[in-house]
Amino acid sequence: MAVDLFEVVVEPHRRRILDVLREGDRSVSDLVDLLDIAQPTVSKHLKALRDAGLVVVRPQAQRRWYQLRPEPLRELDAWIEPYRTAWAGRLDVLARHLDRTEEG
Repeated sequence: MAVDLFEVVVEPHRRRILDVLREGDRSVSDLVDLLDIAQPTVSKHLKALRDAGLVVVRPQAQRRWYQLRPEPLRELDAWIEPYRTAWAGRLDVLARHLDRTEEG
């Protein structure tokens, strides 16, 4: 069964975990401390992120280190790009309209 990346990243705790992992690898206990979220909740979200291919885990002694995998996020970015372009065009039109309004 394919995982829908949008469904995975729509969850706020998962986005916060991804934001922290963007800064570097973290253990579960690091994430618990940094995000002030209960360990079982962090583990649940890490599993969803792993299943989606957004993170990989590396065991080291008694700890498990989580690392961001940016490739799936690039796929999301590529899908969003046409919308970003459309929004930018609309914002340019709005800016020109506001400039004309101020001049008039």
